[in-house]
Amino acid sequence: MLRSQTDIEKLEIHATDGPIGLVKDLYFDDDAWAIRYLVVDTGSWLMSRKVLISPIAFQQPDWVNGTLPVSLTQEQVKHSPDFDSEKPVSRQNEELYMEYYGYPLYWGGAGMWGWGLYPYSMVPDSAGYPLEAEKHGMPHSRAERTAQRNHDDPHLRSCHELTGYHLLATNGELGHIAGYLIDDETWAIRYLIVDTSNWWMGHKVLIAPEWITAMLWSDETVSVELTREAVQDSPVYDPAVAWSREFEERLYQHYGRPGYWVHGDKDGAAGDVATKDET
Repeated sequence: MLRSQTDIEKLEIHATDGPIGLVKDLYFDDDAWAIRYLVVDTGSWLMSRKVLISPIAFQQPDWVNGTLPVSLTQEQVKHSPDFDSEKPVSRQNEELYMEYYGYPLYWGGAGMWGWGLYPYSMVPDSAGYPLEAEKHGMPHSRAERTAQRNHDDPHLRSCHELTGYHLLATNGELGHIAGYLIDDETWAIRYLIVDTSNWWMGHKVLIAPEWITAMLWSDETVSVELTREAVQDSPVYDPAVAWSREFEERLYQHYGRPGYWVHGDKDGAAGDVATKDET
């Protein structure tokens, strides 16, 4: 199911023994375009300290009541590694986080999550992941992880930071990024929601991350290998309408691109777009 980041930011995170706090931001990997962490404000419980919660800990969200249970205790969260929300999260910070919770590293494998597609496959003792990690030589020791990190470029970005960036077609500007649609099973960002109001009377369009050719953080621009005319003629995104996989197929056919579901995603994993009124 696809969810907007605004829907996700309405969630209250619940540990196994009580509430943790409210989602304030989402950190994504601009290489795989996957949500790696939710930034959660703990409120009065921990003096508004912000903590990171990985999708590896997620249970089934309750979208009706606006809660997301996680397989962590309040005590675990209380003593989790600190991070500075005003600075980039380094690979070293991530290693400390993963080691604290006993999670394997998600980077270095061929899949979105290690050697798999779903974050729950990385839960310790889950079926499949440990065997795949051993088979493909995933780093386990601190020395191995340090050696890998020295050649790694962290790609974590804030969704809030990217919102508002200008989108550039091959022949001019398209609009600005106004939001994201996220697969709540794989936690992949499937689409950027682009507001074209400065050109085309305010309608919104969807752009898939795989169509991006360049991102310039210094200029706050994102470039795509599409023309303005192609984007203008593409299906219009209406957040009040729940679209099916049929809509996604029309969108990809419009651009002459193969759908992301052709490359190994489970059929229907992200087939419907959930709106704010959907239960």
